[in-house]
Amino acid sequence: MTTLHLLDGTYELFRNHFGAPPRQTPEGWEIGAVAGLISSTLSLLDSGEVTHLGTAFDSVIESFRNDMFEGYKTGEGTPPELHAQFPVAERAMEAMGVTVWSMIEQEADDGLAAAAAKFVDEVDRVVIMSPDKDMTQLFGNPKIVGYDRRRGAFTDADGTREKFGVSPESIPDYLGLVGDPADGIPGLPGWGAKSSGALLARYGHIEAIPASEEEWEVKVRSAAKLAETLRDRTDDALLYRDLATLRTDADIPQNLDDLEWKGVNREVFEALCDELGFTGLRNRPTCWLGEG
Repeated sequence: MTTLHLLDGTYELFRNHFGAPPRQTPEGWEIGAVAGLISSTLSLLDSGEVTHLGTAFDSVIESFRNDMFEGYKTGEGTPPELHAQFPVAERAMEAMGVTVWSMIEQEADDGLAAAAAKFVDEVDRVVIMSPDKDMTQLFGNPKIVGYDRRRGAFTDADGTREKFGVSPESIPDYLGLVGDPADGIPGLPGWGAKSSGALLARYGHIEAIPASEEEWEVKVRSAAKLAETLRDRTDDALLYRDLATLRTDADIPQNLDDLEWKGVNREVFEALCDELGFTGLRNRPTCWLGEG
């Protein structure tokens, strides 16, 4: 049974920056997020459960979505000491023998979605290691599931319906109506989780919701006001849905064999650890490339 694991490198770097102890290079640069990322990734690889692994990073915080909508998220608010660690993190993952996708025009989520779409028919299961709600739109394929490493919990299509009230295919519509503050998607005024979930559970997509609340086959609070808002701002809702829709056309040049993990590159990894002052991590790997 072949399982492809896809790791959200951006999320992991943020998680380690705010969760791992601060740490500096010999020159005094903050590098704690990379140290945490290396440690947690080595633990993942040592688990024996990962045979094929790829990771994606937002090498550039802004993407094509910023051209679509002025209010979309930017790098504002990202600590500069964290932002400076992104290229080092990519080097570290490559040194550990992990395939890295550096996302420039698109986002890390798009890279993971593209990899899942490309390889899903070649494997028994794709596990996307990210808690991002955007990823749940991929779980309509029963072979694709999510895994939150912090909580140790899997999510699939049933879990998506239980949490959001809608099927994976309706998640972009749901985010278009409710909004997603983390991504700078405002949603429509008054459209909350319950009303959006109830209507999308019945109609599936924004354009399928009848224009008049009198035709709605489900009851929601303030139906007349919600219907009026949707009529007046349908174009906005469709734009927000487009922003929330993952792209699967990112360039993933590797084949499945390229993603098979074969061990840590000793020379490159030890040199990186020496450069960053990671004396304790230098000997952590248990499987070195080409050494058995």
